[in-house]
Amino acid sequence: MALNLSIMLQLLWHCCFSFLLIYIFHTGSYSGHWIIATFGLTVILILIRLHFAGPTYKGLERLDGKTVLITGANTGIGKETAKEMARRGGRVIMACRDLDKANQAKDEIIKETENHKIFVHKLDLASFKSIREFCKTFNATEERLDILINNAGIMMCPKLKTEDGLEMQIGVNHFGHFLLTNLLLDKLKQCSPSRIVIVSSLMHMLGQMNFDDLNSERNYGAVRAYSQSKLANMLHVRALMKRLEGTGVTVNGLHPGSVDTELQRHFKIFSWTIFKILLKPIKIYFFKNAFKGAQTTIYAALDSSLETVSGKYFSDCKPASASKLSFNDEDAERLWQISEKITQGR
Repeated sequence: MALNLSIMLQLLWHCCFSFLLIYIFHTGSYSGHWIIATFGLTVILILIRLHFAGPTYKGLERLDGKTVLITGANTGIGKETAKEMARRGGRVIMACRDLDKANQAKDEIIKETENHKIFVHKLDLASFKSIREFCKTFNATEERLDILINNAGIMMCPKLKTEDGLEMQIGVNHFGHFLLTNLLLDKLKQCSPSRIVIVSSLMHMLGQMNFDDLNSERNYGAVRAYSQSKLANMLHVRALMKRLEGTGVTVNGLHPGSVDTELQRHFKIFSWTIFKILLKPIKIYFFKNAFKGAQTTIYAALDSSLETVSGKYFSDCKPASASKLSFNDEDAERLWQISEKITQGR
């Protein structure tokens, strides 16, 4: 992926330089203004791309003998995260809803990394029954769980409900992962020091917890429901951090960046041909690809300096400022109690 970025930047430079040569050939003018303008435009475009592309994690940590569980590992950020964990020698459990895509991704990862310790398991986060069945099997068959990465998510979908009657976005993004995490905590504690990584979003900044209508029954808005679910992720980090003190298990949240992945599949506008054409240059410069989008997850899961760091929020492989609402202990505890009641009662 880094090579692709390098090639793209070289092509960009060659295009600008070729334009300059054509201009000089046709006009016979070596105008300093045009030379400066062309060079300046090239530099600006390169800097814009580098800024939005984000950093690449450079740590050399190995995962030999360790087990990593990643939800939604069949595509996008999850797939790239799984690939990196496999490359570092880890035993990787891909917990996915779509087994066909997951097995395809597994084969690709094995081929690229030559690590055959990659396993696919069925997990539908929109079903508490599926989550319980997955965790029962996992806890019975897996000896270790060193890193849990709650990566799967759904973004700004139409008004839908989970198998258990919850609004789809908060149902999958928060309640599903809440139950999954709770059912795997004993295994994580047994293997401490261990880590939980929760993929949230910058959109949590726009979130408000509507405790009187968490399922958005009265007034559904796709953006509002998504933002609420991402704030719920950060409140989950907050409440879980306090409960894990002294256990050797850490939990942190993160924003992966604006990433061009299948998470955008519910944006109908992106499927229109004219918008695909118009949005392509915007995506090139202002969106990360899946590889770059996975870097902060990889950083939070592996960086040795974070071994005892818990309750934080990261972006672009460094600490970032989360919303004030995500530090509200009263809301975090209230959401925890509601989440326990909902997940235990179904």
